[in-house]
This record gives sequence, C-alpha cells and structure tokens, in this order.
Amino acid sequence: MKHESATHSESSSNKAILVGVRLPGDFSSSGISLDELTGLATTAEYEPVAELTQRLTEINPKTFLGSGKVEELKQAVLHHSPEVVVFDEELSPRQNRELEKVLKCRVIDRPWIILEIFSHHARTREAKTQVELARLKYALPRLAKMWGHLSRQRGGIGMKDVGETQIQLDQRMIRNEIHKLEKKLKQIDREKKTQRKSRQGTFKVALVGYTNVGKSSLMNKLTGADTLVENKLFATLDSTVRKVKKNFPYPVLLSDTVGLINKLPHDLVASFKSTLDEVRDADLLIHVVDISHPEYKNQMQTTDDLLIQMEMDKIDVALVFNKIDSIEDIEELERAQEKFPSAISISCKKDQGIDVLRQKIITQYEKKMSPYQLELEHSQAGLISQIRKFALIVKEDYKEDRICLSLRLPPGGKAKINNILFPQETPANS
Repeated sequence: MKHESATHSESSSNKAILVGVRLPGDFSSSGISLDELTGLATTAEYEPVAELTQRLTEINPKTFLGSGKVEELKQAVLHHSPEVVVFDEELSPRQNRELEKVLKCRVIDRPWIILEIFSHHARTREAKTQVELARLKYALPRLAKMWGHLSRQRGGIGMKDVGETQIQLDQRMIRNEIHKLEKKLKQIDREKKTQRKSRQGTFKVALVGYTNVGKSSLMNKLTGADTLVENKLFATLDSTVRKVKKNFPYPVLLSDTVGLINKLPHDLVASFKSTLDEVRDADLLIHVVDISHPEYKNQMQTTDDLLIQMEMDKIDVALVFNKIDSIEDIEELERAQEKFPSAISISCKKDQGIDVLRQKIITQYEKKMSPYQLELEHSQAGLISQIRKFALIVKEDYKEDRICLSLRLPPGGKAKINNILFPQETPANS
C-alpha cells in the first residue's frame, strides 16, 4: 500500500484512491505502474491520495480483488475518506455494486474515467454526441448505480438522481436516448461523408499516436495552425483538419485526431466511427511516438493494435520519434533508430527534424502521382500557373504550334485539369 504525503488537503472533495492489478497470465517482470491512471485521474480533476496494487492469481467474480485486499482497501477508504476509488481495469456491473456496498464509497473503473475525461473535453456537436452515446451504453447494464455518476458530470443530458423503483422506466428512457443519439450520429456521419467527398483528389495525411505524444504541436509546426497544446491526456478530442502551408509545394490536408490509449472503452471506439473515418480516408498516417516516455514501446504497440482493430493497418505509415530533446538515455534513441531505420527523429519544441518530415510527406505524395501528357495552345499559357498548384510539371516543351507539358498528377488530378481547361462546360442536355 502506498500513501502520499500529508501535504494534500484531507478536506478535498475530489480525493481518489487508485487500484492497480497484474492480471493472471501476465508474467512481465516490471512492477505494476499506476502512472497513467494517475494522469487520467488528474485530468478528470481528482486528487490521488493513495495507491493499492495486487498481483492476482485469479479474479474474484464478486469483488475483483481478493478478500484480504478488499479489507485493506476498506481501511484506506476509512482513513482518507475519498470521493472515489478508481480501478485500472474494467469492472463487471456485479463487481462494481459489491465493492460499493463493502467500501461505502463510489467506485469507478478505467473505462468510466476515460469517458468522464472525454465528456469534459468534447466541444463539437459530433464529439458530444459520440461521448454521450458511449456513456449511456456503458451505463445501461450498471443502471442501479450509474444515475448518480451521470448526473455528476458536467455536460450530461440533464438527468436527476432516481430511486431504485424507477429502474425499469429509466432503462426505457436510456434506450430511447441511445436510439436518438445513434440516429443523430448517422446524420452527422452523412454530413461528414459529404465533406470528405469534397476533398477527394487532395492528398490527406493523418496524425495518429498515443495520447500526449505531441501530435497537436506537430500539427501547429506543419500547418501554422493554433491547435490547443497542453501537457495533458486527451487535451485534443475533436478532430481538426488543416491545410499544410509552410514550405510545401502541393495541396495537402493534415488531420489531428484524438489520442489513443491502452484499454480504450469499446463503446467509445464504436461511437467515434465517423471521427476515425477521417483517418481511414488518409493516404498517409504519421505515427507520432514520444521517444522520451519510459513506456514508449508499449504505447507504440497499443497504437499499432488499435489501428488493426480499426482497419487502418493497410495505409502507408511514417514513424516519427518526437521529443528527442527530452530523452535522458541517448543510447535508447540510438537503439530505437537501429530497430526502425526509416523512423524520423524530431523535436517540435526545438524545431528539429521538421524539414526531414516535410520531405517525407512530399516523397509519399509524389509516389502516388501518375504520369500525364497535356497539350495546350499558346493562348492557354496563362493556365500553367494554375496547373502548377496541384500537378508536378516535369517538363515544358514550347513548340511552334503548341505547348507540351509532361506532368505527374495526384489521384483526382485529371478531373482538376479538366476543370481548369473547360470551366464553363455544362452537360449537353442541360
């Protein structure tokens, strides 16, 4: 059992005790780290005051932990009087209920605290709908205890605490609300598909990676945007799409999406389908890794596993090691570079390696281009500057009666050429 110093205010209304376990079958030699759960709790505005960990040989179907650890946890709750006990694993509805009976304290698990954070950070209509849908789907089987949790949250759907006798009515209300939110999301998804369709023919790059690896900082470096940058888990939730402008010869759209994390709630992944479609539609993924983080290998693996789960593993990937200015063991960076020789090492803070990454995007863009021959009349020479905006002009040959251009076109480029050459053309039967 680990207790923090008495410098924390014992009267704090948001105190939390954190509980971590090593599950049966996990034979790793490293200790049970609660660093990430501490970060999640802090981001959700709780104050961790104590930690409890246990290596489990089997999971107790009633209380998750063994009886001795439950008693130890009960004593910690009596000592600290926390508002909440947070488990780093998902609890079944039964385990949640039994623990709250024994501890006489609110108990939540990792999926719920992630949903709390997402609820706090959602800004757009789409993100708010996605998070609320995931929260309600999570809450439905836990209904007897979840009304209070839902009503506690800022930005909820205006629910009040409801007595046990209301459960059946409440289940119907939640199912109706889920149906309405799913219908709303389908409409938003249709709107998003229309937006994505309008961007066909433009090279699309998406930033992916574990939460808090510096994707938003990189977005700002490449686009000159002012995306929120905070040293916080899930500081960015709504996907952002910007045009890459700085020192770039081609039209490229860059999207920054929600950070990934281990044990991401399944309902949340499902709810964020339309946001993730922004990534699925990309021509290139930039997998950003915080190389200075002690768990960077596990974070890389989590991201790779989630990309497979979300059917994005067939898209070209550029691996980027960020925060090289913060790495303490330079030999670890050398080992990582040896294992992943194509990875690009950068520091957004020190502006190192950004030009190399830009060149990598240009190279990937040009790989997608196809050769195309175009002949113009001399009177059309003024169109060449427009063509140059999205096509690579390999050769210009000025003949006596015409101009011959050897081009390399990106996907959808031929349609854009025709729009430039025949801007007024309309269907013959119009």
